[in-house]
Amino acid sequence: MKYLTFGEIMLSLKSPGHERFFQSPMLEATFGGGEANVAVSLANYGEDVGFLSVLPKNAIGDECIKELRRFGVDTSRVVRGGERLGIYFLETGANQRPSKVVYDRAYSAIAMAKPGDIDWEKTFAGVEWFHITGITPAISESAMELSLESVKEAKKRGITVSCDLNYRKNLWKYGKKASEVMRELARYVDVAIANEEDVQKSLEITTDVNVESGELDRSKYKALGDKVLAAYPDMKMIAITLRESKSADWNGWAACLNDREHFYESKRYEIRDIIDRVGGGDSFAGGLIYGLNNYESRQQALEFAVAASCLKHSIDGDFNRVDVDEVEKLMGGDGTGRVQR
Repeated sequence: MKYLTFGEIMLSLKSPGHERFFQSPMLEATFGGGEANVAVSLANYGEDVGFLSVLPKNAIGDECIKELRRFGVDTSRVVRGGERLGIYFLETGANQRPSKVVYDRAYSAIAMAKPGDIDWEKTFAGVEWFHITGITPAISESAMELSLESVKEAKKRGITVSCDLNYRKNLWKYGKKASEVMRELARYVDVAIANEEDVQKSLEITTDVNVESGELDRSKYKALGDKVLAAYPDMKMIAITLRESKSADWNGWAACLNDREHFYESKRYEIRDIIDRVGGGDSFAGGLIYGLNNYESRQQALEFAVAASCLKHSIDGDFNRVDVDEVEKLMGGDGTGRVQR
């Protein structure tokens, strides 16, 4: 197995279409979670990828594993135990009404997991790239300790570590600030992925970027990336996504990559009539990991990631259900949406 992602996968319960919660007496059930979303993207691109988590040994945990396997994700390293699968409720926004997420993940199987619960020697056998996010260490103190253990064990074995900083203010409830934990975890990261809020809240590194303006000054993101790379001398690169949010349905979407030697800027996509932006950042991370390992040019790797995540905005649910050909067509400029026959 070349790639391994580690984190929490949850049951996702979504109100139909763009309805408010319980406007209709039903919720659509799927599975999703940052690191699982990345694994599914990589599997869809034909990569050998596994997902690591702790899932309850019950019928819901079984169905979750079946869903991941359906996409070709290796689940053989998943640890079975604990009492419950975390849940999140999603209400999809429209126009000026934002989407809303409500978490019900306290005491989930992964939240109760602790250092020593995972055999890293066995888990990391054959793994070349390990992906984690800032979500797992936010879930609970023991999950935070397990997350730190995971990146230390990966680095000890010479495995490349990528981390999407993914700041979630509603999760940091156990007494530590995000920055207390993430500044330590970032010391073991080779490839960081973030937006400007993630950098500010997780690493306490700032620049004068006004994220509320809807228009983003890209030059300031070079300065932000430079500051992060200066603070973490072992980090090889940082990718920062640039979302210009006009409304819930209309976003500008681009990204930049700073690898110390060069600053790369992607094409910008105008995304209107968004179907679902949940998982957009994860689809970028999955695209970037694929791109860095399959293209000679880092510019191409960045363009692949941005095109992949652009397409995700057209797809319901957490998972980015696209293949390499579809992403490369958009990269090449074919974004007309004409029927293909």
